[in-house]
Amino acid sequence: MWVVDVIDGAVQFMQDLPQFCVSVALVRHGEPVAAVLHAPLLDETYLAAAGHGATRNGKQVTPSAKTALAVTVVATSRPPFIARQPEAAARAGHSLSVVLPVVGAVCDLGPTSWQIADTAAGRLDAFWQYGHDDTNLLPGALVAREAGALVTDTHGRPWRPGADSFLAAPPALHSTLLGLLANTE
Repeated sequence: MWVVDVIDGAVQFMQDLPQFCVSVALVRHGEPVAAVLHAPLLDETYLAAAGHGATRNGKQVTPSAKTALAVTVVATSRPPFIARQPEAAARAGHSLSVVLPVVGAVCDLGPTSWQIADTAAGRLDAFWQYGHDDTNLLPGALVAREAGALVTDTHGRPWRPGADSFLAAPPALHSTLLGLLANTE
């Protein structure tokens, strides 16, 4: 099955901000096996294929090597129509109060899939989200995994479509972030 979002970051697109992308994932047996993310105004493209790594504009990407949360820039987002997922909205709000005091900065830069890909490339140090949002998470999840980031739910289980939470982070930060996010339950 192909999963296509012609404008991941529609709000940014409508506000004339450059942080939006086209995201495409080929999904086989519930798992993404190929992904393409293209941000036309940034003139950048992420590509990933299961077992073949991930690239941005043809160059291999790897996650951040940071180990201290105090100097990290992490990102979060929310599924479209978050009001339809009140538990996810509550967990997202609580997670900010837990994460903000211990990291360098928390951002929401727009499209979910692109923020996950930027985590895969080390531009961001981690990304988390609560709620069901498979369409936006599938392409970025593959890019992150193929780059070497750990991709789980906030309980530490491998992320799968249908999960109610998502965390992508380099191995050196992943367990510490899991511990923080466990306090949002």
